[in-house]
Amino acid sequence: MKKIVVLTGAGISAESGLKTFRDSDGLWEGHDVTQVASPQGWEEDQELVLDFYNQRRKQALNVKPNAGHLELAKLENEFEVSIVTQNVDNLHEQAGSSKVLHLHGELFKSRSTGDESLIYDMKNWELNTGDLCEKGYQLRPHIVWFGEDVPMMETAIQEALAADVFIVVGTSLAVYPAAGLINFVSAMVPKYIIDPSIPEIAEMGLLHLIQEPATTGVKKVAEMLREKYIK
Repeated sequence: MKKIVVLTGAGISAESGLKTFRDSDGLWEGHDVTQVASPQGWEEDQELVLDFYNQRRKQALNVKPNAGHLELAKLENEFEVSIVTQNVDNLHEQAGSSKVLHLHGELFKSRSTGDESLIYDMKNWELNTGDLCEKGYQLRPHIVWFGEDVPMMETAIQEALAADVFIVVGTSLAVYPAAGLINFVSAMVPKYIIDPSIPEIAEMGLLHLIQEPATTGVKKVAEMLREKYIK
């Protein structure tokens, strides 16, 4: 069974109506990124950071997976599929994808500020001051903030190295280290880039550019892969 590795970004979630965190002016919902997505911001205004992610969770509860998410999940019927996502929402899981690796953390999980191994599923959208882990430390969003290590990156690299097919959906390939993942894929492996605005990337072997949104582009690529490997 062929192994397909898919790197997804904000574009696929945006098609479900989930606003991307960062606007064109670089602000996140009117906030500078250092205010709401950095260890410094957490130290300076914990209440602001908690409220920012509470609002993101509240918004995420009102959106559903789109045709792009659903088509990726459907590929599991014929292929081994690993999703590596830069998104913190759970739309891939909602769509039915069984193997999802979140590079930048997960919106609906919290983590202990005193013991990073203590990670909890959230039962609702609110995380507040005074919400503590079992050891008595304040809980924080389970999000990889700017300036922090990306702990799942090594696992993602191993997935990329093992890919028989590599697909990029809804990402500009501008945010590192995630953007560098494609560089670990063998030159002999076919690569499909799906995005309305094709990223500026160096020419690579077996590169297919599909200048469409995820809702139509993923289905097109899925049909190409079934034609090539299944039929």
